[in-house]
Amino acid sequence: MPKVTEAIPDPVLNVKSALTAAGAEDTVRIFEDKVPTAAAAASVLGCEVAAITNSLIFELDGKPLLILASGAARVDTTLVAKLLGTGKIRRAKPDFVLKHTGQEVGGVAPVGHPNHIRTILDISLKQHPVLWAGAGDHNSMFSITYGELAHITHAEPLQVR
Repeated sequence: MPKVTEAIPDPVLNVKSALTAAGAEDTVRIFEDKVPTAAAAASVLGCEVAAITNSLIFELDGKPLLILASGAARVDTTLVAKLLGTGKIRRAKPDFVLKHTGQEVGGVAPVGHPNHIRTILDISLKQHPVLWAGAGDHNSMFSITYGELAHITHAEPLQVR
């Protein structure tokens, strides 16, 4: 395992607080090296890429939509829009992501945002007993079960690919 750093950035503190407030265990790990992609995170953590939960912010009617998807696949936004009965879902720009999450693209967590964001949870993640998700920056991850993740994010389970 890479060496763990000592300083905790504010976005990561927000994630740690959100986990605790939701009654989830604080399993945040901060690494010296960045883990900005699912493949990089899986390599560092020694797990399957499919067990990495990407927190992807999209824009739907001017509002953020958070899709928690397996790191092993691309989200089919046309399918998600059809299943939700909504208009077109667009990938959000980095400034939109930062404004709504307080976190930068590549380090977005499922929790710890200034306000609740409507959240979709990829049902394919159910097959993994332990999931890993970004914890607010490019150097942090936390572990959680599918059920706990659904509970703390108030996510809607959905097929996203």
